[in-house]
Amino acid sequence: MQTIKLGTDGPTVTALGVGTWAWGDTLFWAYGKGFGPSDVAEAFQASVDAGITFFDTAEVYGLGESERLIGQFCKQTSQPVQIATKYFPLPWRWQRSAIVEALTASLDRLQTKQISLYQIHWPLEFLLKTKDFMEVLAEEVKKGRIQSVGVSNYSASQMALAHQYLAEKGIPLAVNQVPYSLLTRQIEQNGTLEKARKLGVTILAYSPLAQGLLTGKYTPESVKTLQGARRIDPRFSPRGLQKLEPLFATLKDLSAKYDKTLAQVSLNWLVAQGNIIPIPGAKNASQAKQNAGALGWSLTPEEVELLRLKAPKS
Repeated sequence: MQTIKLGTDGPTVTALGVGTWAWGDTLFWAYGKGFGPSDVAEAFQASVDAGITFFDTAEVYGLGESERLIGQFCKQTSQPVQIATKYFPLPWRWQRSAIVEALTASLDRLQTKQISLYQIHWPLEFLLKTKDFMEVLAEEVKKGRIQSVGVSNYSASQMALAHQYLAEKGIPLAVNQVPYSLLTRQIEQNGTLEKARKLGVTILAYSPLAQGLLTGKYTPESVKTLQGARRIDPRFSPRGLQKLEPLFATLKDLSAKYDKTLAQVSLNWLVAQGNIIPIPGAKNASQAKQNAGALGWSLTPEEVELLRLKAPKS
């Protein structure tokens, strides 16, 4: 199984993770309607069976339910599992002690004493500043409750500041979790990806399949009946899909060459760049197995660049 370090000297995890926002989330993902506890339990087991043992969650996912589910699943497997979770700096949690208390609550839900990665979910600085966040998390590394520190949705300058404050405590910043896919490439243009490489910060790429658009399953006919957020996303319109035809044509050529699905090629595009970990979601065992097929092979540097050229500028 392909593995990668989080940051310069963080824990070693699988080169592909599993994003678990949908696990237990009824508001955005209709958990309990189209899929439920048995489905995500099977997704967890299928991932572990395929060698994918890195799971990313957050205290706000399903208001803690995602963490609770992962905690239960981990108790039912003998395989070592690496867990990342996040603290959301809500406006009324304005003391350093709130970060410590939130971590304690997450560890309790996850039924563990230590996690691989703890991240600040958004750079929302009210009364707590980046310096406060980083100093508290550096102490938690020294206490042994977390192995590495990360941020999420941070710009290049915000990430550099977090890196600086942690470095003053002798701790490297391991991760910046941001949206990144063939169709979401802002971090290539705003300096975030370049700065991460300079600092040795690993990119955790969320929404790596652009809400399923890169699976190739959407057609001008099928998008007419879409529901939810996809219905108002112009990329899912017949005209939007038409703009993606050059990219889809190249994806299909590479899919045939490597005997992989479009989704697997799209995920491999991220992995092949180095120091990037895609964390696609998986609501069931089938999706988990398909995601795992993105590992064990690699696009060439020329193919990585070809896909970048064929994808529309985001």
